[in-house]
Amino acid sequence: MRAHRLLIATLALSSLAACGSRAALEPVAGADLPPAPYGAEVRPEAEELLELEALAAPERSVELRRRSEEREDDPFDLPPE
Repeated sequence: MRAHRLLIATLALSSLAACGSRAALEPVAGADLPPAPYGAEVRPEAEELLELEALAAPERSVELRRRSEEREDDPFDLPPE
């Protein structure tokens, strides 16, 4: 049982160590980047392909509350019938 726990702990730590690796992205040897999109004149680089569109990662549009405030009366907050 102890060896089983040691194996699980080793696997967990090695998987966490792999999460932190950051290196320049390059295509696999012998492979190219995807072709240019239809209508585009140039093929985008790897970094350009990783940029998120505004709809994929929208910015927060509301300010977070910094301190406790009294809530306003909500006319739609009704008890169940």
